[in-house]
Amino acid sequence: MNASTFSNRDRHAVLLYTAARVARNVTSILDPDELLQQTVDIICDEFSFYYAGVFLVDSTGQWAVLRAGRGEPGRKMIAEGHKLAVGGNSMIGSAIQQRQARIALDVGEEAVFFKNPHLPHTRSEMALPLVVHDEAIGALTVQSTEEAAFSEEDIAALQAMADQLAVAIHNARLHRRNQELLRQAERRARLLRAANQVGKQVTSILDLDILLPRMVDIICDSYGFYYAGIFLLDESKEWAVLRAGYGEPGKAMLAENHRLKVGGNSMIGASIALGEARIALDVGEERVHFKNPHLPHTRSEMALPLMVGDEILGAVTVQSVEERAFNQDDITTLQTMADHLAVAIKNAQNIEALKAAHAELLRTKVYEALTTATTEAIHWIGNKALPITLSTERLRQDLDSGEMDVESMKEDLEMIAESARLIMEVKEQLIGQAREQKPRPCMPADVAQSAAVQRNIPAEMLEIQVASDTSMALADTTQLTRAFGNLLQNALEADASRIRVRVYPAEEKGFIAVDIQDDGVGIPPEAQEKIWTTFYSTKGPEHHGLGLTAALHIITQLQGHMTLQSNPGEGTTIHIELPEATYLPVENISGGAENILLLDDDDQWANFFGSVVVGAGKVVTHRSEEVRIDGNPDLVLVDEFQLRMPLEDVLRAVRETGVGEKTIILTTALNVERTTEYLQRGIKDIRLKPYTLAEIAQLVHSP
Repeated sequence: MNASTFSNRDRHAVLLYTAARVARNVTSILDPDELLQQTVDIICDEFSFYYAGVFLVDSTGQWAVLRAGRGEPGRKMIAEGHKLAVGGNSMIGSAIQQRQARIALDVGEEAVFFKNPHLPHTRSEMALPLVVHDEAIGALTVQSTEEAAFSEEDIAALQAMADQLAVAIHNARLHRRNQELLRQAERRARLLRAANQVGKQVTSILDLDILLPRMVDIICDSYGFYYAGIFLLDESKEWAVLRAGYGEPGKAMLAENHRLKVGGNSMIGASIALGEARIALDVGEERVHFKNPHLPHTRSEMALPLMVGDEILGAVTVQSVEERAFNQDDITTLQTMADHLAVAIKNAQNIEALKAAHAELLRTKVYEALTTATTEAIHWIGNKALPITLSTERLRQDLDSGEMDVESMKEDLEMIAESARLIMEVKEQLIGQAREQKPRPCMPADVAQSAAVQRNIPAEMLEIQVASDTSMALADTTQLTRAFGNLLQNALEADASRIRVRVYPAEEKGFIAVDIQDDGVGIPPEAQEKIWTTFYSTKGPEHHGLGLTAALHIITQLQGHMTLQSNPGEGTTIHIELPEATYLPVENISGGAENILLLDDDDQWANFFGSVVVGAGKVVTHRSEEVRIDGNPDLVLVDEFQLRMPLEDVLRAVRETGVGEKTIILTTALNVERTTEYLQRGIKDIRLKPYTLAEIAQLVHSP
């Protein structure tokens, strides 16, 4: 029904009623979007107008943007971002510029009119400015399908409503601004609480494995961010390695040993290289940004360097699912926290350096103890060498005199042989261990298996178990193979029917535990105090008490611990704790040998090697039972100590197929005599078994 059909009295009543409804709305609604939409709906419903819409001037002051419109035309125009130039060829633009109402009783004859395809039936239009304190903040448009549709009462009532609406919009804006200020104040309070919490944490936690994860949790929980992660530079200073990450994405990336190139195509790499913060308010538009499949929803990212003085330790990444998520308060507070964190990291690293220095001092003292033990061994050897000298002299006298007592000569020869054997045993157990190599990451279970094969421990007697969450240990594998071999040999000689080796994380943080348990005769309580003494044995005169002492020296030299628990008739358990390898060197494995033949047991190390090399795109043929060399491999790798394939059979197959120049024997324990023998038989090289990506890379790139 058109407004013209009303009587003047009825129309005046409707205008008053509508003005009252608008007044109630504008005083009770503080959401601008809801306020504007309800206003245009009330105007159209009560006056039966064709269309009504509200435009607001944008921040540039050049455009009036449609913020609410009636019906389907309004929804479409808002979706299209409909806007009109202030002062341009439109009723709205003109009303805003001149701050006065514009009325077109026939739009076809109006010079200032913008033809709108969404409103093809408009014949009359009225544009009423929205003015607050002499400022035109927008305009209200009302349109009808009839010519001359607006009376003086309409104009007066609608302008009054427009004035009320302008005040309401101004109030709603003030309310929103106040709400934003309140939100910022609350956020700033959270930031201060978070900064205070970080300050407390960094002064009390000096273990990086505890400190760094706690920091990323505090940042994400306090700020509500999507993700936070902490990267530290590796020893080469070329890579930033993730050391802590928030939530499941962080766990996944830590498991993958996630790292980023310093100066490369990432926010972290750029922040570290430049020594300054990098901020991407929309990562889709940022040139320096690393797209991470674990964090698909990141839209804003900030990378903050971790610096102490001029030294860069790494960087912190903070990410949000929203564009432009970081304000100046965030940046300032987070950089302050990053600075505190950098100091804490540096302090922790200094403590680690002090621990390393202490370990080196301890290592020196162990060497002094070894020197003392070696001196004792030399005296012992001298005592054992005396019978050799006496027996040799008697033999020479008998030969010179021509009076040869065969039985007496046999006794002298047996004495010489026994003394020589004992001297060689002392040399291997005590003096041999002084040939030390730098400790490196290793798999204790693999070293134990090698030691068992070397000492001829029957495969059916041995059981090796490894807990799934066990890290690598840090050790000199040549020395550790000797220590494990001594302990396994002791178990074998104790009439054990089963020997179990169990590897698992130790209760003490930073250590890996190894238990060697047998069901042999055990050790009497009165002997357990003396068992660690050099040359003390409970097994009779044919044993000389060197194996356990040598094992203890080796484990102590490796900064580990060893204890013994034994019950007569029930067996013995040796408990060993070795330092955990916290740093695993990484290197690119691509290139080098592409087709690799591996002859080794189907064990923990072989599976590790295969997964790493295949993951680098190489082809690996693994044979664990059948000695067969075919095809044309680029590299043949042979484990020196295998349970299934005798090494002699493998060496024969290598010689027969002519692949000796491509064959490398891998071992946990280097030995000069064995190395010489293998090289003389045409093997290319013998090397320590690799346990890190860097060592594997060196192996597959062997010239």
